[in-house]
Amino acid sequence: MQKGPVYDIVIHNGTVLTVNGAFDILNKGVVCIADGSLKRIEERTPNQPLPPARHVIDARGGIIMPGLVNTHTHAAMSLFRGLADDLPLTSWLNDYIFKAEARWLNPESVYAGTLLSCAEMLLSGTTTFCDGYFFEDAVAEAVQESGMRAILGQGIVDFPAPGVPDPKKNVAEAARFIETWRGKTPLISPGLFCHSPYTCSEGTLKEARKVADEAGSLFQIHVAETQKEVKEIEQRQGANPVQYLDRIGVLNAGTLLVHAIWVNEGDIACMARHGVGVSVATESEMKLASGVAPIPEFLKKGLAVGIGTDGSASNNNLDMFQEMDTAAKLHKVTTGDPTVLDARQVLTLATRSGAKAIGLGKQIGSLEAGKKADLIIIDTHKPHLTPLYDPVSHLVYAASGSDVRDVIIDGRLVVQDRALLTFNLEPVVEYVADLARRIAS
Repeated sequence: MQKGPVYDIVIHNGTVLTVNGAFDILNKGVVCIADGSLKRIEERTPNQPLPPARHVIDARGGIIMPGLVNTHTHAAMSLFRGLADDLPLTSWLNDYIFKAEARWLNPESVYAGTLLSCAEMLLSGTTTFCDGYFFEDAVAEAVQESGMRAILGQGIVDFPAPGVPDPKKNVAEAARFIETWRGKTPLISPGLFCHSPYTCSEGTLKEARKVADEAGSLFQIHVAETQKEVKEIEQRQGANPVQYLDRIGVLNAGTLLVHAIWVNEGDIACMARHGVGVSVATESEMKLASGVAPIPEFLKKGLAVGIGTDGSASNNNLDMFQEMDTAAKLHKVTTGDPTVLDARQVLTLATRSGAKAIGLGKQIGSLEAGKKADLIIIDTHKPHLTPLYDPVSHLVYAASGSDVRDVIIDGRLVVQDRALLTFNLEPVVEYVADLARRIAS
């Protein structure tokens, strides 16, 4: 009779991509889970019995890997998917999105839009996401129901916004959100999201920074997304966006800079000096013709860089596999170097590095004993994944979100054989489809 602990879940018969520092790959791996954490990750020898477990999952020769980390979303913007395409950022925002948000956003619609996005992310292998939007209490309620892990930032702008009609109360509302959700559930980390240096005043940015620091929460902000933004900030502040944020003291290790496209060497050195995290949303940035963020230069300076999808209104999906593929290929063609951002680097951005960028590097992002049990299983028995010479290459260049079979978050099975286990998706789809008909009319 075998001695030892009885695990909650044991996964076997698959290739384990740990994405740890050594990037260990176990061809006949076994993953043991108990109390929401990874307890053992090892290679199984021939005829070795499986450790005792309450639930055993056969990966059936697939890939066992960390769950993907989406470092930038506006989850409820799934409500506006395809509403306004093929437009410059300023026109897209001012003429369409801000107006649609003002008219159609409320706690009920944000809750439904977020649930829809959670379903899309779960079914495509994302286990953690970093969000910034309005009515973030409704976002948190949806996330809690979905079983996902998330960092959620209450949106801050210096004009009347959904849920915050008085902009003088914008930071206070974010502080209330943080206090409400801090410690309420281990899967949700509340924070705040200042939209940008051109929609938030210096006073607002400083006050928000203080609130985030006192709460130990993540401070998110779009920065240097377009050339127009850079020129506007230079004219108003006498410095480019990164220099301006540095000057007013809002950059530190608890900061996530989103996009950071139009930055120079001095900016990157400043970002590295402060230890900020960076999120790059390649497909959204391409679609809005914003530019190409210098990911290779960020990595050379040791920055923690993650990949995000942005919201569905500007992407128009939340498939992180597609995002990896696009990011890798875009940098190869723009640099003229096919070796830039190789598959291992890009997979790391979508997992371990992304987790570090949003402050969760010690908890998630790789399969290592002691970390949270957030992982996915990829079904490789498909024509487009056959033959399989290099599993990492396949994940970046051949796989898609629809290849995800099982998803485990915090040791809990939330997707099994591509079936969502945490909530009923059908009424959510019906609600959003009905709302879209009203928006379109």
